[in-house]
Amino acid sequence: MPETLSTDADLDRMPTEQDLARLQFTTVLYYLQCTNPDNGLVRDKTAPNTPASIAAIGMALATIPVVVEHGVLIREFAAKITRSRLRYLINCPQGPDPDASGYKGFFYHFLDIETGRRVWDCELSTIDSAFLFAGALTVATYFDGDTADEAEIRRLATALYERADWNWARDGGATLTHGWRPETGFIPHRWRGYDEGLLLYIIGLGSPTHPLPPESFAAYTESYDWRNIYGRELLYSGPLFTHQLSHMWIDFRGIRDDFMRQHDSDYFINTRHATYVQQEYAIRNPMGFVGYGEHCWGFTASDGPGWFKQTVGGREREFFDYIARGAPFGPDDGTVAPWVVVASLPFAPEIVIPTVRNFARKNLGMTRLYGFKPSFNETYPAQDIPTGGWVSPCHFGIDQGPVVLMIENYRTGLLWNIMKRCQPVVTGLRRAGFTGGWL
Repeated sequence: MPETLSTDADLDRMPTEQDLARLQFTTVLYYLQCTNPDNGLVRDKTAPNTPASIAAIGMALATIPVVVEHGVLIREFAAKITRSRLRYLINCPQGPDPDASGYKGFFYHFLDIETGRRVWDCELSTIDSAFLFAGALTVATYFDGDTADEAEIRRLATALYERADWNWARDGGATLTHGWRPETGFIPHRWRGYDEGLLLYIIGLGSPTHPLPPESFAAYTESYDWRNIYGRELLYSGPLFTHQLSHMWIDFRGIRDDFMRQHDSDYFINTRHATYVQQEYAIRNPMGFVGYGEHCWGFTASDGPGWFKQTVGGREREFFDYIARGAPFGPDDGTVAPWVVVASLPFAPEIVIPTVRNFARKNLGMTRLYGFKPSFNETYPAQDIPTGGWVSPCHFGIDQGPVVLMIENYRTGLLWNIMKRCQPVVTGLRRAGFTGGWL
């Protein structure tokens, strides 16, 4: 990655390709520095003594082709790191015991970073496991050489993915459950209606061992919510990350399922509309939060000041901790997430790049270790903070991946091109009814 700027003050101008490359590099360092070298497990966040996040591990795997292609890691050594991580994951204990790492091929949301076993009585998570499988499929497709290490990567990644029993995870219904706990059984919530579960179904439909039936995808989409918001026709979901995460791996430009064919759109165009809706909401700023405007938006699942109410400027405000914020229907407490704006680069660079410039001027760490702080709130008064408001003290593993991968897709299309060669993804898309474009 080319040498670029060294201070936030240098970014008092429009970010260039080199600035984006620097942001990508500083952001991906999270996965190089917050990984346990003994087993390849990745910290959920930078706070001390935090467990590993299975989704962050999947995103870390997906960034490996990026760091190889940009010369950060030699391919030979990157392959060894990848092989070791996959080997550890495939050997993690699976079973109904409450201290296992997973069950029926799926993994618990959080694992002890030293032992690889379940922590916090957390759920066996179908969506977080899907991000892990997407990362595994990425490296299985990318490392296509005939060396022993690359062949082993393909074998291990395939085994990790193919042992997931997707039909068990349906618990007798058409749609996938959010997950399972050994103490209480399946979580009552299901993946239905538009959200990041789009990727979950495509990966489940593509399985050669336990594939979801096509009616599962039809059941997922039947509660889609098509709306007109600010004069834009789009498939609605409030938090911006729900529009983005599936696109980290899949190029939806020009390919359509039945729903998008009926609305003469595709998921890429839809995400472009969702990005503009977020900006328009910030411009209108109906709740009068400090800082919102044309170049300050980005509402998504993120850290926040905390769970409390406080009078600010003569007005009672309700603040939240970690929650899925959304636009234009909330929840909203004045918290903005720079990472989700950067992850919108492929969809609307003309509004993203000026917004990134504005964030760079706010001293939020664009060129520092791990890149932008994940969220900030200028409405909440905080002392001794240069931005004049609350800033998240931690970086999160699942926020870093979208920045790295979507900058790369914007610049080169690398992840999209890799996954176009990934047979399970192609199969999943076709079983979901996608046609046209590169398919």
